[in-house]
Amino acid sequence: MKFDDLDTKMRVFETAHDHCVLPGIYMVARLDGRNFTRLTKEVHHFEAPFDVKFRDCMTNTVQHLMNCGFRILYGYTQSDEISLLFHPQEDSFGRKLRKYNSVLASEAGAKFSLLLQDLGCFDCRISQLPTRTLVVDYFRWRQEDAHRNALNAHCYWMLRKQGQSQQEATDFLLKRSVPGKNELLFQHGTNFNDLPSWQKRGVGLYWESYEKVAMNPKTGEEVTATRRRIKCDLEIPMKEEYQTFLENIFG
Repeated sequence: MKFDDLDTKMRVFETAHDHCVLPGIYMVARLDGRNFTRLTKEVHHFEAPFDVKFRDCMTNTVQHLMNCGFRILYGYTQSDEISLLFHPQEDSFGRKLRKYNSVLASEAGAKFSLLLQDLGCFDCRISQLPTRTLVVDYFRWRQEDAHRNALNAHCYWMLRKQGQSQQEATDFLLKRSVPGKNELLFQHGTNFNDLPSWQKRGVGLYWESYEKVAMNPKTGEEVTATRRRIKCDLEIPMKEEYQTFLENIFG
C-alpha cells in the first residue's frame, strides 16, 4: 500500500471524533494541577495555607500561557488552578478542542516544572460559553471559589497548628458556617478581611498598554512608542466591581 493511501486510512482514527468550537462561542480554558497537594505539602513543604513562591510559579506559568501563541485576553489563577479567556476570534487549530487541551496542558506543565525544578503536571478542559454574561459568571464563580477555599484553608491550618489531626480539623469545620469560621479566626488573632487580597480573590493577568521612549534609527530623534505587556494584578476587585472589571477586559 502506498504511503498516501495508508496515511489516509489511518488518520481517520485520530480525527473521526474531533470536536470544534463553533464560531462566535467564547472559550475559557481551565487547568488544574495534578496531585499538587502531595507536591506542595509532602515533597516541597510550601508554607501553608499560602506560599508566595508557589503563587509566583503559578502566575509566571499563566504569563507563559498568554505568550505561547494563542490570543488570550485574561488569565486568572487561584490555588493550583488557572483559567484563560480566549479572544472571541481565536481560531488556532481550527478551534479543535483536543489541540487546545493537549497544547495548554503540556505548555503549563513544562513551564511550571522549569520554575519549580521538579515535575508538575496539569489537566485542561474548555468551557464553551455563548454569551459575555456567562463568561463574567464563570470568572465570578472561580473567584467565589477562591474566597471560600481561602477561608477554609486558614481555619484548617490554624486548627492543625493547634494540634488537631487532619480528620479532627475537617470534621470541626464541616459544622461551622461562614460567619462562624470568620469568628473562629478572629478569636485567634486573625481578621480574615485583613489578609492579602491575592489569597482571598486570586490573581488576574491582563494586557495593558504603556509608552516606551526609543530612538529613531534614521533621524536620531527621541520618539515614544506604544507597547503591550502583561500586568499581574494582586489586587483584583470582587463582586459587582469585578464584573465591571471583567467587562472592560473585552474592550
